[in-house]
Amino acid sequence: MTNGTQIKQYGLYVDGQWEITSESMNVLNKYTQEPVAQISVATKKHVDTAVKSAKTALKENFTPFERYEVLMKAAQLLIERREEFARILTIEVGKSIRESRGEVDRSAQTLQISAEEAKRIHGEGVPVESALGSENRMAFTVRVPVGVIAAITPFNAPLNLVCHKIGPALAAGNSVVLKPAEVTPICAIKLASLLEEAGLPKDRLQVMTGNGAEVGEWLLDNQDISMFTFTGSPRVGELIRSKAGLRKVSLELGNNSATIVHKDSDLEKATTLVSQKSFNNAGQVCISVQRIYVHNDIYETFVAKLIEKTENFVVGDPLDEKTDIGPMIRLTEAERVEEWVNEAVEQGAQIELGGKRNGAFYSPTILTNVNDDMKVCRQEVFGPVVSIAPYEEIAEVIAKVNDSDYGLQAGLFTNDLQLTMKAAREIEVGGLIVNDASAYRVDHMPYGGVKKSGNGKEGPKYAIEEMTEERIIVLNL
Repeated sequence: MTNGTQIKQYGLYVDGQWEITSESMNVLNKYTQEPVAQISVATKKHVDTAVKSAKTALKENFTPFERYEVLMKAAQLLIERREEFARILTIEVGKSIRESRGEVDRSAQTLQISAEEAKRIHGEGVPVESALGSENRMAFTVRVPVGVIAAITPFNAPLNLVCHKIGPALAAGNSVVLKPAEVTPICAIKLASLLEEAGLPKDRLQVMTGNGAEVGEWLLDNQDISMFTFTGSPRVGELIRSKAGLRKVSLELGNNSATIVHKDSDLEKATTLVSQKSFNNAGQVCISVQRIYVHNDIYETFVAKLIEKTENFVVGDPLDEKTDIGPMIRLTEAERVEEWVNEAVEQGAQIELGGKRNGAFYSPTILTNVNDDMKVCRQEVFGPVVSIAPYEEIAEVIAKVNDSDYGLQAGLFTNDLQLTMKAAREIEVGGLIVNDASAYRVDHMPYGGVKKSGNGKEGPKYAIEEMTEERIIVLNL
């Protein structure tokens, strides 16, 4: 009970039924830190039942057009319930209500794109007849589902990142066992209910809530799972890869995103976009701007303009329409960011703006006089902190961007075509965003990284390629 109000209880979605278990976990309102819901805690038996049910479902025909209809219907229902889902997102994540509405809109688009791609899955002709002795043969390929996919999703975009895994997986004809983050599971549960309403065959989707480490181990131990798709930390990603064996694995593991601002940039545009894409969702975005390299000729002007724009952000109650930035996901995460910033200051960094914590809130923070070995530059902050450093030569700054364990996306502001093409060839990332910050993404583009940022691609068309197998058919005529 909270303030005399009954807390909503949510069950597991297993074997086509919703089940409330004897053990539960609280889900907190990230602004008030009060419980707003309880989720059921899955056992190993629940996980094994879910996987078995998902595997059995593969025997039932689920045609591409039926997949299209279900996903399009789900997208429409999500649009109709935009405000309901946005409010849930804001409460369980802490992101601003305006940002949450944007995530709902993108989630509906992700489902729509997945639906469209369900009708485009195809193979190709293979000219085996050109081989000596095969003149009377013909061949073609088809793409078939991999089977049961375990989808493990993070807290920071708990609706759209679920859609990026469930949508393509279902579009490709697979079954899914979903494990959402335990701190932000409600949107995923609501989405499962919405897909059920849209006509999804019940056993095609299972939802397991509870302790992430335990459920993850049980999923990895179950050999009837054919593929794992995971978004989260490199530590957990490496564990999944080590235990998955020969099974397919797709990993999106974060970044310490760099953005270069060259001397010929439009400074108004650059500072506006960098400020917007450094602090949204309290910096808890895999491609959020973290390292900014600015040419010496414009360095002081850029820093002043970025401070000016960042000062205007409103930090507070995320349900307030005026709020730009809400709390971080946990008090401990805000404390960690505070420790990293304080350590950087002890090592010589200068706080130009921010650097203050109030409970789970951490103010938008701009650091200068940094070096690349500080945690705030070397590791992934995953908080509202950016570090700015000057450079003189483009080769120097490309080397600095590449001096990272990560390689998801980077940004580059310039009007120099030759410089752009040099950066495109030499910067070691999955995506280079020109005349925008690293955090640009639309949902139908290929999205994925290199090095410790993971492997595989999101974006429904590209995820479907990961979530299907190519099979060749040879005809002896």
